[in-house]
Parts: sequence; C-alpha cells; structure tokens
Amino acid sequence: METRKRTLVKAVVWNIIGLTVMSLVGLAMTGSVAVGGAMALVNTAIGLLTYILYERLWSGIAWGRIGSGARSDFRA
Repeated sequence: METRKRTLVKAVVWNIIGLTVMSLVGLAMTGSVAVGGAMALVNTAIGLLTYILYERLWSGIAWGRIGSGARSDFRA
C-alpha cells in the first residue's frame, strides 16, 4: 500500500505534465494563451482530484498484488 503523501506527489507531478500538455493543446486549438490556459487549469484541477480518488480506491484493493499477503488470482 502506498502512503497518502506518495499518492499526492505522484498526482501532482502527473498533473504538472498534463497542465503543460493541455496548455499547449489549448493554445494550438484556440490561438489564445488565456483561453488555452483556463482550459488547462480546469482540466488539471478535475484530473488531480479524480486521480487521487482513483489511486486511493485502488490502494485498498488487494486483487492482482504479488507478495501482499493476499491471495492473487492474476499473475503478470
């Protein structure tokens, strides 16, 4: 299981990458730094929240883990 701090750091780093990409896509699609940046910020805020919730949900599921002490039906 991951710590909440690790989950948060992973989410923030991933969203910085996403913010950069979305800003460039927004700029390319609209020609406006302000509109492209606003689109990227909204997307990043939504993405950060959903990523954290998703990771925390999966951190409580033992299925598919190897060596977690839980029985696993799936082998990678």
